[in-house]
Amino acid sequence: MAKAQVTDIAVKTTGTSLALVSSLEADAGAGLEHMSKDDFALPFLRLLTSNSPEVSEVDGARAGMFYNSVTGELHDGKEGVVVVPAAYQRVYVEWAPRGSGSGGPVAIHAATSDILSRTHRVSGDNKDYLDNGNYVENTANHYIMIVDKEGTPTPALITLKSTQLKKSRKWNSMMMAVKMQGKNGLFTPPVYSQLYRLTSMKESNDKGTWYGWEIERVGTIPDEWAHVYAAAKQFAESVNKGDVNVKHETEKAEADHSHF
Repeated sequence: MAKAQVTDIAVKTTGTSLALVSSLEADAGAGLEHMSKDDFALPFLRLLTSNSPEVSEVDGARAGMFYNSVTGELHDGKEGVVVVPAAYQRVYVEWAPRGSGSGGPVAIHAATSDILSRTHRVSGDNKDYLDNGNYVENTANHYIMIVDKEGTPTPALITLKSTQLKKSRKWNSMMMAVKMQGKNGLFTPPVYSQLYRLTSMKESNDKGTWYGWEIERVGTIPDEWAHVYAAAKQFAESVNKGDVNVKHETEKAEADHSHF
């Protein structure tokens, strides 16, 4: 991989002895032997809005910040987060009517499904409703690795829908546009070879104001971050094999993070 400059990246140093590191490496994965994909929660990286529950429940949380649903970590929206895309899936998520107390989604339909052809719109509402009262959301799932300044990768999922679907298409186009020169000419490198910075920006229409995603390509993963490339590649393979279990949030939490 080509050398690249990465903004605001620090080199991590620790006081851990080489002997201890050797012992830890020899026992790598111990205690996790009996855990399957159903025993882990894939973090959601969410962009908080003014009506997100975290704004009132999490200390320091504000609209426009990014929130890790598992670690509880907050990221400033202007500074943003650096991520490596790993895999992409578009799905149709079917929800029971708001306030029904049904919890998670009723069903997840593949992008090849004809589910939208069986929906209708209600006057004054931009949602797609089925005859049974459930509604369907066209959802873009971006599986990513969040990379901190020390180069530590953490898997997560970003779900983009409604007004943010155009950001998903833009990101996909940016990934497709990346080209590198190889021995046989230009080629499109794997998406997990590239770093992107995600920030937030206020957006509005005639129905209101909210924060939306902004996406900027940083460049190719630098040589010293080969471990990030390897981790993102492994994550992508797991997603594509169906080994990653996505536990969608409750209908209320998902609704609170949708846009006009």
